[in-house]
Amino acid sequence: MPQQEFQDPERANWQALTQFPGAQLLPLAEPVPQGSIHRLRMAAGTVIPIHTHPGHEYVYVLSGILETAGHRCKANTFWHTPAGTPQGPHKAISDVELITLRLGAMGVFEEASGRRQP
Repeated sequence: MPQQEFQDPERANWQALTQFPGAQLLPLAEPVPQGSIHRLRMAAGTVIPIHTHPGHEYVYVLSGILETAGHRCKANTFWHTPAGTPQGPHKAISDVELITLRLGAMGVFEEASGRRQP
């Protein structure tokens, strides 16, 4: 019989995102193959460059202030980005925490030089 799964926040296993210094990811679930439900922490000043995902992405700001696509998003802001739509850059104005539901693979990110990286 299937059972509910719970995560203890005191035992959370945050992973540093080495390609984005100042960012940490906490995987919560894989709703579809290669998809992700995760929490993301970004220290003030962290930037995630312009990128696309091959699946839809839904983001909810839990705390802090993030600027993305010319919008200043604070706690309780929600946005949806359709599959294949360029998004970002995401700039942490303050320390920020998000929860994201991504319905597909990670996608492609631009480097600071404007080149694309997987």
